[in-house]
Amino acid sequence: MNPVLHALRCVGSTSPTRVSWFTGLAESDVESDLIDLAVAGFVSYDRAFGAWSLTDAGRLRDAADTSAELSGMRPALAAAFEDFLVLNPELLDLCTAWQIRSGGTVNDHTDTAYDARVLALFTDFHARAVVVIAALAAAAPRFARYSLRLTSALGLAQAGELDRLADSMDSYHAIWAELHEDLLATQGIARWSG
Repeated sequence: MNPVLHALRCVGSTSPTRVSWFTGLAESDVESDLIDLAVAGFVSYDRAFGAWSLTDAGRLRDAADTSAELSGMRPALAAAFEDFLVLNPELLDLCTAWQIRSGGTVNDHTDTAYDARVLALFTDFHARAVVVIAALAAAAPRFARYSLRLTSALGLAQAGELDRLADSMDSYHAIWAELHEDLLATQGIARWSG
């Protein structure tokens, strides 16, 4: 599986910097791979938006690669995905609590006691999330990177970078959303099925 191609599948149109965050590869390696993938017809660059994205051929190639990766790990991945789905609504509720206080007022983060309570809930959530990610990584080692990225985002939020929970492109919430998309893409599940 090509990690750069898969990153674009999971995050959508984006910059080499964000692909680098996703994959853990050096940005210069990402840029080189993007050029090679463009020559092969798997990605394209939109000058107006300054973003790379998958072509139809790239989407098909990533789907074939992820399907090949699934051989032998489908039951373990499906079980871990079910555990992920149990946690997902809780994370969404935590993000809402971080951004909006009861009564519908925006959390301006001036009430440090409130923020500390919500941050403690994120910390508790994280302890359970890394267990699920460990199960995913046991099935497919590439999922281990999510645990590192989520731990980093939480640590930065605990150190005072409050936007790292739900308000930036490299926030806990954004990384969790990428994990969700990755799980769907890997298993061939359409996001809006039903």
